[in-house]
Amino acid sequence: MIYVCVPVHNEARTVGLVLWKVRQVFTAFEREYQIIACDDASTDGSADVLTSYARVLPLTVIQHRSRQGYAKSLEELLRLALQRTDRPKRDCAITLHADFVHAPETMEEMVKRLESGADLVVAEQYGEQGTRSWPERWARQWAPRLLRVGGGVKDSISGFLALRLIVLRQATRGNESGDARLLTSDGWTASAELLARLGAHARRIELVSSAARYDLKQRPSRFNPWQQLLAAWRSRGLISAARKGSTLLLLAVLAAGRSLRAQDSASCKGVIVGSSAPAPAVPFPVGERLTFGARYGIFSVGSATMEVMGIDTVHRTETVHIRFRITGGALWYHLDQTIESWVGRYDFRSRRFSSVQDERDRHREHRYEIFPDSGFYREEGLDTTFATVPEPLDDAAFLYWIRTVPLEVGKRYEYARYFRPDRNPVIIEVLGRERVGVAGKKWSAIVVRPKIPQGRGIFAEKSETRIWLSDDSQRIVLAIQSNFSFGQITLKLKDYVVPGVNQP
Repeated sequence: MIYVCVPVHNEARTVGLVLWKVRQVFTAFEREYQIIACDDASTDGSADVLTSYARVLPLTVIQHRSRQGYAKSLEELLRLALQRTDRPKRDCAITLHADFVHAPETMEEMVKRLESGADLVVAEQYGEQGTRSWPERWARQWAPRLLRVGGGVKDSISGFLALRLIVLRQATRGNESGDARLLTSDGWTASAELLARLGAHARRIELVSSAARYDLKQRPSRFNPWQQLLAAWRSRGLISAARKGSTLLLLAVLAAGRSLRAQDSASCKGVIVGSSAPAPAVPFPVGERLTFGARYGIFSVGSATMEVMGIDTVHRTETVHIRFRITGGALWYHLDQTIESWVGRYDFRSRRFSSVQDERDRHREHRYEIFPDSGFYREEGLDTTFATVPEPLDDAAFLYWIRTVPLEVGKRYEYARYFRPDRNPVIIEVLGRERVGVAGKKWSAIVVRPKIPQGRGIFAEKSETRIWLSDDSQRIVLAIQSNFSFGQITLKLKDYVVPGVNQP
């Protein structure tokens, strides 16, 4: 997950365009992202602009009733990103100004550097477009020379950086509550202070070039260049202490770590300590295949398969690829429908869903990219995004997920997990137990009736679908009965392959 942190104060003319440019960057350079903006008591309509963009973008807005300043706003954004992440070693934050001085397209290269192993990436200003007064240019040139942060960084007041969130966690260790401030200065000095505090915890710092777009800036600078230069002169000791203090702390931690490892080595000779991988949330093995015969009354009209296809990576997340397909027909009617899902292997959340259906002479095809961490989904062919639920599932995913949840006869369960919020809640009614004969043997089965309000396909309310699940730990789908436009079709299990399990 990429958290784009945008402090805002009276940027109504540009903030919307900046946010839309962020969206364009991550549409072309496909990564999961969230935007977090802090409206620092704007008086020019920035709040209204942010509210309108929050309807169409994965955007969270923090509102300040009174002016807090750039440093406090930036720190609040970074702490919120750190609070949201559950993978700080992988996830990152990018700090971005809302006045268009920073070029959002540089973010792609910054993220690539992090993915290649960097912990901190600084976009240094080399070259600029537009004109400024000579005091601004002169102060902007000399302030970084006064505020040296080390690590090869020359443009210490850039304010445009990407950081792995584990680095921020280390810099705020022992202060996660936020009682003591990470940034004690403001303006240009705050940008240098942030770099100084983060830099000592970063194993690898990289630099990228980014042209400053003063030609797109819609307001004069809020900072008096002479005051900023004077503040930089006075803050040299602060920046030096922040950098050296962090370095000493890091050395102490490393020394303690070496000491502990030495003690462990001396006391645990001959003992092999192993770390266990997290248990998959999707328990079905690759290669599981259920084959069904389709019947319309006494007539055989086709077949269907449910299959775990393999392990894929979608949006940088390990996923399980599952597929359900039904084919058949009689006389004038023909149906060929395939629904596929890619669900997170360790969180059972949908990342991708497709539905392709040929019915009679009609062809319908829908494909979706789902970003649960960002809170939105996108349909192929539509240039917009829609909000999704925190734990999204699609039609194919539900067919497998229902096999993992506790089911008590006579109970009705409601789950707000369908990835399109307007079709929630998904309802599962447990109708009873039955004995069924399929795949050459008798089974004890649990009978459930799933329904997706306003949904389509086999889970639509009007389909009156019933599913028979084996009453054991495997919860194999034994039969599915559903209404189609021409009548009721019953799918009965003919054969099943479950790797590692003996077949009848």
